[in-house]
Amino acid sequence: MRKASTTHIRFALAFAMLTALALPAWAQSPHFVGKVSATLQEDGDLQVCFKEAGLGNNLNINYEATADGTATYVCTNNGGQCPDASNKITTNGPVSKTGTFNSGQNGSISQCLVVSPPSAGSFTCPGGQTLTLSQVSYSDIVITDTSNGVSKDATPSTISATVFRCPGPKH
Repeated sequence: MRKASTTHIRFALAFAMLTALALPAWAQSPHFVGKVSATLQEDGDLQVCFKEAGLGNNLNINYEATADGTATYVCTNNGGQCPDASNKITTNGPVSKTGTFNSGQNGSISQCLVVSPPSAGSFTCPGGQTLTLSQVSYSDIVITDTSNGVSKDATPSTISATVFRCPGPKH
């Protein structure tokens, strides 16, 4: 009888230890908290800020902020003028920025990723002129936790601005 009760106690202790070790893994449930915010910076870059919880402690989590971007570039001279209105290009396409952040001791991450507009590609300005971003827009803005396959749309999901306006002729 004594041997049976010792075996039962050992089994119960082993089961309790395994259960206690497994609970933190079961408690992990990655999810974004509150709204994911999208804002335009003065230079036309898109900033996407988020908070994600339920990650587990001290884990490196990979993120990707994505959007469809459109950018118009113009050529300006040293005086800030646009000497030739036809010296401009509009480009569009998918834009993104990735980042890896640690969840720390509380199992959550609050961060921002900054996405640049589509580039002007091989477009160049004539000598003495500078390529300048004039207008920018982003749509379908999303943050994705690529480590856990969790995504959330940003608010607003579409954002645009005129970053630089060519001055009109002086009278």
